[in-house]
Amino acid sequence: MNWIILIIAGLFEVAFTSSLGKAKTSEGIAMYLWYGAFLVSLVVSMLLLMKATQTLPLGTAYAVWTGIGAVGTALMGILLFNEPAHFWRLFFVSTLIGSIIGLKAVSY
Repeated sequence: MNWIILIIAGLFEVAFTSSLGKAKTSEGIAMYLWYGAFLVSLVVSMLLLMKATQTLPLGTAYAVWTGIGAVGTALMGILLFNEPAHFWRLFFVSTLIGSIIGLKAVSY
């Protein structure tokens, strides 16, 4: 169950970084709403990470959490913010995914 909590925490990390990107490109009330989404996502992500580390090894949990955040944020950058999606960038994103899966496979 804590692996699922950790994955959800990583998805909220993607949400808070994406909210920052959207806030940067917004104006007026929309900007403040995106900053609000950032704060809510940040708090939820940290609380879920804290919960997951109660039973998972801290180093593994943190590495998986940041890996999910890094992969998700890179993909959101490509999809939402028109960042480049060339071969090498996608190759290294896929190596991050492989590393996350590997950490899960060797952790107990």
